[in-house]
Amino acid sequence: MSREPLLSVHDLGVTAGDTELVRAVGFEVERGASLGIVGESGSGKSLTCRSILGILPPGCSATPETSIRFDGVDLGGLDHDGWLPYRGTRISAVFQDPASYLNPSITVGRQLAEVLRVRTGLSRRAARDRAVELFARMGLTDPAWVHRQYPFELSGGMLQRVLIAIAICEDPDLLIADEATTALDVTVQAEVLDLLAELRDRTGLALVLVSHDLAVVAQVCDHVVVMRDGVIVERGRTADVLRAPQHPYTQLLVASHAEYGIEKFLTGARADG
Repeated sequence: MSREPLLSVHDLGVTAGDTELVRAVGFEVERGASLGIVGESGSGKSLTCRSILGILPPGCSATPETSIRFDGVDLGGLDHDGWLPYRGTRISAVFQDPASYLNPSITVGRQLAEVLRVRTGLSRRAARDRAVELFARMGLTDPAWVHRQYPFELSGGMLQRVLIAIAICEDPDLLIADEATTALDVTVQAEVLDLLAELRDRTGLALVLVSHDLAVVAQVCDHVVVMRDGVIVERGRTADVLRAPQHPYTQLLVASHAEYGIEKFLTGARADG
C-alpha cells in the first residue's frame, strides 16, 4: 500500500476570468482520516471540493500550479475516460438539498438499484436486495418500505441517507460531504453526522466534510482548515483549533458558539490522527 496520503492538494487555485476565487490552498487527507473545511459562504469551500471532483462550474478553471493527487494519481491530468474509475466509485460526494439530486418520478430504491446494476453488474433481484441492505445500513427504519417510496414521500433526513447509500454503494475510499447537513433540523443533522462517523470507523472511509458551522465539524473531524476569501487562514487538529484559535476570523467563529460552551462541541471532536 502506498505510504503517501490518500488525497494530497497543493497550490490549488481557481479563477473565473481575471478573478481569483481560490488561492494557494493545500492540505492532505490520510486513509481513514477526516478533514473539516469551514468558512462562510463565498470562502471557496465548495470550489475546493469541486476541484477535487473535477466538476468546477462553467467559467471556472484551476490554475496551472494546482496539484491534486489521489492515491498517487494526478487527478488534474485525467480526461473524461480517465475519471471513470474514480468519480462516483473511489471518490464519492453528497451535497445539500438531497431532493434535487434524485429523480422525482422514480422510486429511491430503483434509483439505487440502477446504480448498482450499471456499476457492479448485479442482476435486478440482487441489486434490489443490495439496495434494501444499504438502506438498512443507513439506519432507515423499514428499508423495504423506503425502497418503494418516491423522493417526495420521504423527509429531508431520509433523503440524505438515501443519497449517502448511493454514494457509498461501491465502498469508496473518500467521501466528500459538501454542506450535506445544512438543510436538516438539529436532531436529524446529529443523526446524519453520527452515521458518517460510524461509516468512517467501520469501513476506513476517508471523509472531507464542508460546513459553515464549526460545531458540525467538531462532531466528526480529526483536523480542520478554516477558509476565508479563498485562502486558508488556519489549520490544525480540530480540538486544538476550537480550544485555542489563532486567527481573528477563527476566533470570531468560535466566539459565535460561546453561549453554548465550546466544550459541548468538543465532546464529539476527534483528537487523534
